[in-house]
Amino acid sequence: MSTGTLLAIILPIVVVIAVAAVAASLLMRRRKLRERFGPEYERAMGDADNRMAGERELRAREKRHDALDIKPLDSGVRDRYSRDWTSVQEEFVDRPEDAVHDADRLVTSLMHERGYPTQDFEQQIKDLSVEHSRTLEHYRAAHDVDELSTRHEATTEQLRGAMVHYRALFDELLSDGGGPRRHAPA
Repeated sequence: MSTGTLLAIILPIVVVIAVAAVAASLLMRRRKLRERFGPEYERAMGDADNRMAGERELRAREKRHDALDIKPLDSGVRDRYSRDWTSVQEEFVDRPEDAVHDADRLVTSLMHERGYPTQDFEQQIKDLSVEHSRTLEHYRAAHDVDELSTRHEATTEQLRGAMVHYRALFDELLSDGGGPRRHAPA
């Protein structure tokens, strides 16, 4: 067999193997992003112009998150936050709008205590999505009701729902505060 014939056989095989390896790598990276971001993965894909841009955005979130100094909470701080949450819940009976505003402030304070930046809501969502993607819809829903209640347009049932939603993220942030920081695989 001539060298030209061998090259004509081997070169396409090498190209097919290389393409298959790249495709497998992309699929594995996509699967890891889906697992890590959960429902936030689909939201990011819907917000992006295309899948590659959406996945690039999620990887940028991971990189930014890894640069944050997310700290565990010591038991005394966790206990203080638990007591503060109990007070906010008790406040709901007599002043539901105030309780929702206080719940928002308490969650924001807890995020700050853990090391998350808290200046901009949209950036908070992006930063939280890396480790708390499963509770982001709770946080978004609660925040929407908090904004409604600022204009005195929220019903008591919406306010009650907001408290439940805030509690979901609050509990997750509080419980993660006692464990070691999780790092994403490189």
